[in-house]
Amino acid sequence: MAEILGWEPRAPIVAKCDRKRILSSWGLLCHKVIPKEFQIEFSTVRYLTPRQFVQKLSEELGVCGVVAGQNYRFGYKAAGDASDLVQLCGEFGMSACIIDSVMDKNQYSKDINCRNSKEKGQVSSTRVRHALAKGDMKYVSELLGRHHRLMLAVKNKENIFGDGKRLSAPRSCLLNLPPSEGVYEDCCLLIGEENVVVPCRIIIDTTDIHVEFDELALAPHSHVTAQNLELLGIEFGDSSVLS
Repeated sequence: MAEILGWEPRAPIVAKCDRKRILSSWGLLCHKVIPKEFQIEFSTVRYLTPRQFVQKLSEELGVCGVVAGQNYRFGYKAAGDASDLVQLCGEFGMSACIIDSVMDKNQYSKDINCRNSKEKGQVSSTRVRHALAKGDMKYVSELLGRHHRLMLAVKNKENIFGDGKRLSAPRSCLLNLPPSEGVYEDCCLLIGEENVVVPCRIIIDTTDIHVEFDELALAPHSHVTAQNLELLGIEFGDSSVLS
């Protein structure tokens, strides 16, 4: 949507390579069925009316039912709302479930409402981005329902280096949105496909991200070096940024 509508590009909250993990965590809420992600090109549905959109779901994609939030809008120029979705799904033989918004009771709510007139106090990506910008990782965890995981792609071995207690990489390696600049305690470095967990502290500055850890903590995983790293994960705890 951003490219077609001319929006300014911005990093996603969840890295594309990490979306499967998030969906897998929803299995227990979906009768032990892990959801699969399927994306439709925005250009193919951009000008569809609400009726045409639901018809496409039913006849072309074989959708049996839909779940949406109470503030959901769809169709060209967002002409359809949740009640329209329920009505149209009924006409096309699909079930529809409308879910109440999860409301945010955090202290920053009023500030965000003033900044964005569309905000009604519900949990949203806008709030997550706002909390990340403040470096309040406890608030981020409350909004997401999980700890924020930052993913880094090691494009070439020169992009990352270590001295036994520290790894550093340029911000260009980041695959999703980091918190604000500063120092973060209570973090974990996730290494390799097996997600080896190493406790660490994170330092984010204007150009790089630095991972510092206890040499003893890394010792059992000394076989994992920068030479065989291609993807790193950093999971933030609930500590706020230190100035």
